[in-house]
Amino acid sequence: SPFACPPFAENPMPATATRLDPALQQQLLARVDACFVQAEARLGRPFPRPQVHCNMRGRAAGSARLQTWELRFNPALYQANQQAFLAEVVPHEVAHLLVYALWGEHSGEGRGRSRVLPHGRQWQSVMREVFGLEPRTTHSFDLAVLAQPTIPYRCLCQQHQLSVRRHNKVVRGEARYHCRRCKQPLERVGSSQ
Repeated sequence: SPFACPPFAENPMPATATRLDPALQQQLLARVDACFVQAEARLGRPFPRPQVHCNMRGRAAGSARLQTWELRFNPALYQANQQAFLAEVVPHEVAHLLVYALWGEHSGEGRGRSRVLPHGRQWQSVMREVFGLEPRTTHSFDLAVLAQPTIPYRCLCQQHQLSVRRHNKVVRGEARYHCRRCKQPLERVGSSQ
């Protein structure tokens, strides 16, 4: 077989959620399954269902892990953009798995084989021909929902905002941050150090 994936499963595997309402989780799983049903009807062959996780952080809306046959989604972006997420992000990530199932890491045979690019012609074709969507490589979601609280720090020349993660590293003595401009160590605003 030109691709590695788990044995065929009738239903998608359960999702692991990060602060995601169970109803939204079910909608996401149903949409993933609907994309595979659509692909199976269009391509005339079955595809195994991936494991689905809602544990991504950061700016990416989703990702497909090809070798382990998994889909990962960003719960914060999903909750804030439910309709567009289900309509665009889910098929985008499913398309990556379909391309891997159909072409593996390379297209063609023998010496003329070329590497399949993540958003290359095969992926674009799946987006257009299977899902009827314009292939777009990035989302345009408002990232303000991802804004994390910050803690004010200062140096000799300006005030800085440290993420909670960086602040906690300072508190635990695991890190010390310096200003890029004046090179002085940052001190927490209001601390008497």
